[in-house]
Amino acid sequence: MTKADLQLLYFTYYPKDVYPDVAMALYFVVTVILIVQIVRQKAQLWLYILPGTAFAEALGYLFRELCVRETTFPLYVLMTLFLLLPPNAMALANYKTLGKIISQSKAKPRWFFLKPKFVNWFYFSSDIFSIALQGTGGGMMTSYRRRETGKTIVLVGLIVQLVFLACFLATTFYVWTSQAYIVAMGPRDSSSLSAKRKVMFTIVTTTVLLYLRSIYRIVEFADGYGGSIYSAEWAFYVFDTLIILLAFIVYIAIPLGPHFVRGKTAHNEQK
Repeated sequence: MTKADLQLLYFTYYPKDVYPDVAMALYFVVTVILIVQIVRQKAQLWLYILPGTAFAEALGYLFRELCVRETTFPLYVLMTLFLLLPPNAMALANYKTLGKIISQSKAKPRWFFLKPKFVNWFYFSSDIFSIALQGTGGGMMTSYRRRETGKTIVLVGLIVQLVFLACFLATTFYVWTSQAYIVAMGPRDSSSLSAKRKVMFTIVTTTVLLYLRSIYRIVEFADGYGGSIYSAEWAFYVFDTLIILLAFIVYIAIPLGPHFVRGKTAHNEQK
C-alpha cells in the first residue's frame, strides 16, 4: 500500500504534517515552564504529575508527526495511546490537590465523601479505572477486527471519567464555599481566602476544560470510525489539543505550587 492509502486507512483523511510539530513544540515548552516553576516554588513532589502529563502529550504529537510522515501500525498505536490517555493524569493532579486541601484543613467532615481517605481513594481509583478502560479500548481500536469492540470500551471509559469529573466538581464547589477548608497562603496572597480562591479557580477551570474534552471524545467515538467528527482534523486540534493546552496555561498562570510547599500546610499557618 502507498503512503496515501495507509493514511486513509488509519486517519480516514490526509493529515497535515505541520500541526503536530507546532503542538509538540508548545507542549515541550509547557513541560519546561512547569518544571522550572515547581523547582523554584519548592512545591510538593506530586505536582510533577503536571509536567509529566505535558511531556506525554508532547510525545503523542511526536508520534503523530512520525506517523504522518511514515504511517505504520506501531506508530499509530503509540500516537493513539499517548494522545488519548495523558489528560487523565491532569484529573489525577486535581484530585490530589483537593485531597490535600481537605486533609490539611483538619476539618471534621460532615459527609463520608469529604473524608480525606475517601477522596484520595475514590477519585484515584476512578481515574485509574478510566485510564485502564481507555487504554485497553484504544489498543483494540488499532486492530481492524476489534475496532468496534475497542470503540465501545473507550466510550465506557470516557463516560466513567465524565461521571466522576461531575462528582468531583460537586465536591470541589462544596469545599470552595465552606469556610472549614483553608489553603496555605503563597507569597503574593493577602489572605488565606485569596489563596483559596486562586487554587479553587484553577481546579474548577481545568476540570471543566477536561470535561469539555471528554465530551468531544465521546462524540468522536460515538460518531464512529470514519464519521464526520472522527474525520475532521480541525476538531481534534480545537477540542483536544487547544483545550488541554488552555488547561496547562491556567496551571502556569495560577500555579498550585506556592500553596503546596514542601513542609508547609495551611493548618500550620493557622496556629
